[in-house]
Amino acid sequence: MKGEAGSVLRSEKSKQKGHIWGSMRRTAFILGSGLLLLVALWNSVTWHLQRFWGASGFFWQGQWERLLSTFEGKEWILFTIGATQVPALFFWSFNGLLLVVDTTGKPNFISRYRIQIGKNEPVDPVRLQQSIRTVLFNQYVVSLPITAFLYPFLKWWGDPCRRELPTFHWFLLELTIFTLIEEVMFYYSHRLLHYPAFYKKIHKKHHEWTAPIGVIALYAHPIEHVASNMLPAMLGPLLMGSHLSSITMWISLVLIITTISHCGYHLPFLPSPEFHDYHHLTFTQCYGVLGVLDHLHGTDTVFKQSKAYKRHVLLLGFTPLSQSIPDSPKE
Repeated sequence: MKGEAGSVLRSEKSKQKGHIWGSMRRTAFILGSGLLLLVALWNSVTWHLQRFWGASGFFWQGQWERLLSTFEGKEWILFTIGATQVPALFFWSFNGLLLVVDTTGKPNFISRYRIQIGKNEPVDPVRLQQSIRTVLFNQYVVSLPITAFLYPFLKWWGDPCRRELPTFHWFLLELTIFTLIEEVMFYYSHRLLHYPAFYKKIHKKHHEWTAPIGVIALYAHPIEHVASNMLPAMLGPLLMGSHLSSITMWISLVLIITTISHCGYHLPFLPSPEFHDYHHLTFTQCYGVLGVLDHLHGTDTVFKQSKAYKRHVLLLGFTPLSQSIPDSPKE
């Protein structure tokens, strides 16, 4: 009997190892295929953009050198403004427009694209005020001083305020690496926050909004804000010693994308927010950004059986997907 039990145990361990190794191979295959595809399309896609970048390069280089002269000896201030305040300006400009719709339900040509029908119509003003206070705290009491504190390390590692701006192709390479790092870091940090001990004390705050709105993208416990918002986004620029211009564009892009993911509206010609909206609705599906690691770990299986998955596409028309692909009575 002991021999049989030992044999079964060894068999189970072998299966587990095989599953892990298979998952690693699938991850490597998907990421490798994506990189090969990117390289294959590199010249054809970037040719026109390179012409524009090159034509305007002298202009931006001149503007950058003027900024350096203005902040000479105080480059840490320039870095802090570029890495926090410029992205914050994009964040609040976009969310200011969304908040008008969230609080008034107008204009109808935007509110008609609401994903969770009947939710936040209009949004609770008390909850909204509380959430905005938390977001501002995270931005100005948490993010700003941490970013300023990082400047000496970045200056030693690569000097983000160096005189020469990065080339267009180098920025595209950085953007690719930043995206892959963010996907891995956010997925695993996010799943960790869903463990009961961490969820109850930290992550539950963010999930108070089962039907999210744009500004809720940064509504989180300060520990979560650092570990799952800031770290995944900043690790790439830290490792690559990126220029401030790359950091500013990247962080601004991250804040716009995460706002879209939380906005609650599946708007035409914008990335689909169905994936992350479904996470807020169910809690146990769709942990990542791109969905690659969710596919590999099987944390999107229920999502793939839902109507939300059928709606998870780029909307190229003006008919709301909630009308063209309505929920079934059971959903």
